[in-house]
Amino acid sequence: MNGWSRRNFVKTTAAAGLALPAAPALAAAGPRAAEAGLRVGPAVGSRADDDPLGIRGQFPVTEEFAYLNTASTGPLPLPVREALVSYADEKMTYKDPGSRRRAVDRARSRFASLFGADESEIAFLFNTSDGENIVANAIDWRPGDNVVIDELHFVTAFVVYRELERREGVELRIIPSREGRARPEDYDAYTDDRTRLVSVAWVSNRNGFRHDLPTLAEIAHARGGYLFADGIQAFGTFPTNLHEEGVDFACGNGYKWLHADFGCSILYARSEHHDWMEPDRFGHAQVAETLPEHQYRLRTDARKFEHGSLAFGPVAAMDAALGFIDEVGLARIAEHTHALAGDLREGAAELGMKLFTPPENPSPIVSFHHGMDPDELGDALREEGVLFTYQEGGELLRAAVAMFNNRNDIDRLLGVIAARV
Repeated sequence: MNGWSRRNFVKTTAAAGLALPAAPALAAAGPRAAEAGLRVGPAVGSRADDDPLGIRGQFPVTEEFAYLNTASTGPLPLPVREALVSYADEKMTYKDPGSRRRAVDRARSRFASLFGADESEIAFLFNTSDGENIVANAIDWRPGDNVVIDELHFVTAFVVYRELERREGVELRIIPSREGRARPEDYDAYTDDRTRLVSVAWVSNRNGFRHDLPTLAEIAHARGGYLFADGIQAFGTFPTNLHEEGVDFACGNGYKWLHADFGCSILYARSEHHDWMEPDRFGHAQVAETLPEHQYRLRTDARKFEHGSLAFGPVAAMDAALGFIDEVGLARIAEHTHALAGDLREGAAELGMKLFTPPENPSPIVSFHHGMDPDELGDALREEGVLFTYQEGGELLRAAVAMFNNRNDIDRLLGVIAARV
């Protein structure tokens, strides 16, 4: 038994002294699976670490699938589903219309508390791209200014800043990744006194690489620029304090790691920027006071970016999801998912996979080049009930380890691969 399998054997059997229930693919994987440390013994009873955080029962998707696709879409837990049903019932009966606004207020307070922000710094938007556009359009660009991103960013950033190049004469500088990382020293080299904005995917959707925001904030601020973080793959995966991160702006939707729904993203805009930032659209929801002659005083905090009616159903889902995550605990979620992701990285490497995710990376996303026929491998994984994402035309397999996943889910994925290498 090699070091990797020995560590996991101790870790996964300490609670009850039992072997992990084998998935069908593991049983068929043969000697190569055993060499890689995958458990191929018979299923024996149940173990406490089948559900390390005690919440698998809140995610019905686990009854059928090894769901390793939260980086694409996070499944709803029961409390969030119930919140959506309650919202629909209220809208159908109109018995408590004030519940909509209470959910908005609770969600704003919960997000601020969970992620180290002031409530006045939080705005509800419809998607993460809204946040990037709001920030990009608020800056007073001049020809010759530049914005710096890296190639691990999400496609929205490339679209937004290519458009700025076309309209404003702004230079887009793209940092190549090296060994699955974009290093702070590269940002230091690519920025100068004309850098107005550094924009990063806090955690990359491509391979899970996680940026060190305080270091990037120092680099951007030293040049007189701002730091924007796309947080959609970060929010809900580790504890953080946005004030301490030093980031100027961050935005992320609720339908991935927050386990809420589409249609509700949250923008964090540091309070010191509220005075100079102008919204890129206007409407009734920004009104703080109605004045004579159809004049208005508009909100001056981050709510100035909430120009119209919110998507109250998705906000109700966000409210419930944030409450659920708070109960589970971000530190517990990070400890569990990052450890499992580390196991997945090691297991994939021992099976000969070419990892795109860097080692010792503190995020729950793992991606690797599998070197197989993507259709055949995809069919085998789906037959085994393993849900995942292909990228780069099927050459890159991305798996995402969420709070409800356990070691058996990881072994189901690795077992299918082991049977084919």
